[in-house]
Amino acid sequence: MKALIGKIYLMATLLLVGLPAAALAAGGGGASPVVIVADTRKLSGILAWWANLYNESHVQFTIVTVILIPTVGVIFGVIADIVMNMIGIDLKHRELAEH
Repeated sequence: MKALIGKIYLMATLLLVGLPAAALAAGGGGASPVVIVADTRKLSGILAWWANLYNESHVQFTIVTVILIPTVGVIFGVIADIVMNMIGIDLKHRELAEH
């Protein structure tokens, strides 16, 4: 029974892997490439700037995103630390239970 299930999984995997290749081999004529852009018609302010940055340069968008995400994480972490200290949770001077 295990051998039969293994063969079924193998055939399903081969079908899933081979299906895109078969579709590409079939051609399709002069299909134009897909262009991915952000819709900026109803955006304003920083959201419009962010979407326009995405539309104009994916490299600049990536660089700004890579810099922005850790920065926001540090800011939220510091705020969470301040709030926890205000409510009495002190993580700096705690006793470890793993003795």
